[in-house]
Amino acid sequence: MTPENAPSRPESVARAFLAATNAFDIEAALRCFRPEAVIDDPSTGETFDGMAGVRDYVMRFFVGYRTCSRVIAVQRPARDRARLRVDFTGDFGHEIGWLDVAIDADGRILRIDADLE
Repeated sequence: MTPENAPSRPESVARAFLAATNAFDIEAALRCFRPEAVIDDPSTGETFDGMAGVRDYVMRFFVGYRTCSRVIAVQRPARDRARLRVDFTGDFGHEIGWLDVAIDADGRILRIDADLE
């Protein structure tokens, strides 16, 4: 298998998503996801389904709050999953939490489960 078609590492995909949100680049952030992706973030009281939901989440909670995210730790519980400890700052203040990210075989995000403190 050549590097260009090697499976993506989940933490790399998650970092690409966070880099896109840090740049407030909505389209780059959306390219990280499968069309049927889900983001479950209990801190918002909502689950975000599909591309429309992911776009809404990125617009409201990253662009809207001018959120800057910094990865402070990574765990890899499975080949297709990564658990990132993330420091979030923005117009809302400061939070630290976990993002559990699952990717598909093509290296796109299927699901993010957020656990913010």
